[in-house]
Amino acid sequence: MEWPELPADHPTPSLIVDASRVRRNLDRMQAYCHAHGLRLRPHTKTHKSQSMARLQLDAGAIGLTVAKVGEAECMSQVCSDIFIAYPTVGGARLERLGELARSQRITVGVDSLVAAEGVRDAARRFATRIGILVDLDVGFHRTGISDPNDAIRLCEWIAQQKDLYLAGVMCFPGHILPTAGEEIWEAYQTSVHDVLDGLQKRSIEAPTISGGSTPTAMQSHRNSLLNEIRPGTYIYNDWNEVRLGVATLDDCAARVLATIVSTPSRNRFVVDAGSKTLSSDRNAAEPDSGFGHVVEFPEAKIIRLSEEHGEVVLPESYVGRPPTVGQTVWIIPNHICVCVNLQNAFYLVDGGNAIELNVDARGLLV
Repeated sequence: MEWPELPADHPTPSLIVDASRVRRNLDRMQAYCHAHGLRLRPHTKTHKSQSMARLQLDAGAIGLTVAKVGEAECMSQVCSDIFIAYPTVGGARLERLGELARSQRITVGVDSLVAAEGVRDAARRFATRIGILVDLDVGFHRTGISDPNDAIRLCEWIAQQKDLYLAGVMCFPGHILPTAGEEIWEAYQTSVHDVLDGLQKRSIEAPTISGGSTPTAMQSHRNSLLNEIRPGTYIYNDWNEVRLGVATLDDCAARVLATIVSTPSRNRFVVDAGSKTLSSDRNAAEPDSGFGHVVEFPEAKIIRLSEEHGEVVLPESYVGRPPTVGQTVWIIPNHICVCVNLQNAFYLVDGGNAIELNVDARGLLV
């Protein structure tokens, strides 16, 4: 599948998104979910774009996932069913949460009584009800409750509150790699089962069992308890997903167009995309592989980033066409989510036209 051409004078560095690849990625994930009876609630942290969110909803997503209340406010312009997969703690956040929940179906992930009480109080002040998904730690050890009895007690408390309702449980299996064996998947399922079993014995319903991450999204059926997944990166993919083996180069729908601004030596060149464009994130699968993939020079390694410079080295044995000042190159970032959040806008190429679109939720950290 050919990558669309841009005019020679297109500004660089800039983030370019190919609409045909986006649609293909969306259709593939949606088809998987239909085949396995899973609801798809994609995480918008990857694209932060109302336009991309509309495409996901049009393809069959049942709602959207965000991390922060600010993102929820932004995405409420295109969707009325939003899950905030992050503990909403702090007065300013809770005030905005309560206000938003008056007009939208809002669900929040929590892993503590303190966080749940805050959400309850916000719902009460704004005379509304807010759903809660209790966050379970299934092995990634970030947020989440690891002791099933503690999780069950929190679910019991939530189920007793008139200003809240228990929407179910959530988890993030970020520790599971695509090559994980059956024993790891069994442990993952057991972590969820132990909580659901305890709730069932207490006649407490947990309608939603939400999990998933892009690297394991299309293996989610291996945990038969899940009925919803929340992948984000799959819409664009990146060099992380390629190195992990869950995407191909051709599946990468977002690339950075950069210009070579210097060639200090025969096997070294500098591009105008530095840490403020690509981000400083290392590759998850191969941390020493550099800061992204240069499509025109696949043997190259982006060895160092400063704010506006990307330093690239070719192997001493390289005998191909040498890089030249003024030449443009395509770079696939290691982590597209962070890259997107660094841009004010991106260019969507659709049918030969490059349309400039805002990154609507850029920088919404609260």
